[in-house]
Amino acid sequence: MQRRLLGLTATIAALGLTAALSGCGLTGDESGDVTLKLVAADYDLTGGDTTKKYWDGLTAAYEAEHPGVKVDVQIESWNDVDRKVAEMVKAGQAPDIAQIGAYADYAAAGALYSADELLSIPVQANFLAPLTAAGETKGTQYGLPFAASTRLLFFNEELFEEAGVTKAPTTWAELAAAARKLENDDVPYPFALPLGPEEAQAETMMWLLSGGDGYTDATDRYKIDSEQNVKTFDWLRTNLVEKGLTGPIAPGKLNRKEAFAAFARGEVGMLNGHPSLMQEAEKKGVKVGKIALPGVDGKAKASMGVADWIMGFKQNGHRERIGDFLDFVFSDANVLKFAGDNDLLPPTVSAYATMQAEPEHRNLREFLKELPNSQLPPVGKTSWARVSENIKQNIGKAVAPGAKASEVLGKIARDATAAESAE
Repeated sequence: MQRRLLGLTATIAALGLTAALSGCGLTGDESGDVTLKLVAADYDLTGGDTTKKYWDGLTAAYEAEHPGVKVDVQIESWNDVDRKVAEMVKAGQAPDIAQIGAYADYAAAGALYSADELLSIPVQANFLAPLTAAGETKGTQYGLPFAASTRLLFFNEELFEEAGVTKAPTTWAELAAAARKLENDDVPYPFALPLGPEEAQAETMMWLLSGGDGYTDATDRYKIDSEQNVKTFDWLRTNLVEKGLTGPIAPGKLNRKEAFAAFARGEVGMLNGHPSLMQEAEKKGVKVGKIALPGVDGKAKASMGVADWIMGFKQNGHRERIGDFLDFVFSDANVLKFAGDNDLLPPTVSAYATMQAEPEHRNLREFLKELPNSQLPPVGKTSWARVSENIKQNIGKAVAPGAKASEVLGKIARDATAAESAE
């Protein structure tokens, strides 16, 4: 989840998957022994094998209770996992289960079981509402949220103290004032604004929500160049970028990875961050303060939520076995272990309540607080991969000195509408 936001369906589209997959159905025999193939993403940030150990423990426990079922787990890096699953599907060798970054193209192609075809009613009803909604394509849930996260404004407490910033900003005006004090104290990046092509669609959405709007309207149609969104980017340009408060690298060229590394080195006063960055920075001695994203006149209308997905493929016809295994995956013990091991948030109501109450997870409570009312990108749209890539490549132009945000957002919006019409 840290490595990319949802929007990796471009890989799937590039491999030419089409609705021909919709002919797949229950073709296997579920009455005898069966091996379920699971492809999962590697969440270990250190290059270790914690993800493998998690799945080894989970599958061993499941197999002990289900003697006729084996679960073959293949772990792939986040750099490769979406592409490899897409290649498997195209070759007619779909896994039974994939835990990856995107589901919408597979759902549109008819390749996936829906949630209500797989899960027991209590398990399906236990997902947090924003995550359920984000897992839906045309009103039906296909993406099952496996892990979640939210974003907060991070600030370096020592840099704040040295610069004379006495309180965390809760409005845009306070944020700009704090950035000015940090700049006067020679902080390299008073506010790091990563709008480079790595993951600009995420940073963009955080600011759109802070400005009171978002990517889509109440009918789930794109509205990227709305009046509020244009005002948001005009404000960023005139109050942060043109005043030299975003650091030595132009926002359109600053990638999130570079910004996060600079924060962990103690060179950034403020940025929008996630739980894993908090842990990494604190390990390096940075005292991290965190607060809900500021809005124009107070707290932003919502935090940006992020989810990674797990899904069941129809091709091998193992619907009942897949569903039973996924019910087990979403037990509180398994959900809490994975989330706790990886500094992520649980996607289910019951595990969420448990984590919120447990003292060992108190450093995640601010993130947990934002999750139930968070908004996720429109990942249920098959057009989102193309729209997301367009944003990543072009949104930085909207804050360049002398730029007109209305023109940049207008072009992105027109392309988004065209992509949406082609869905």
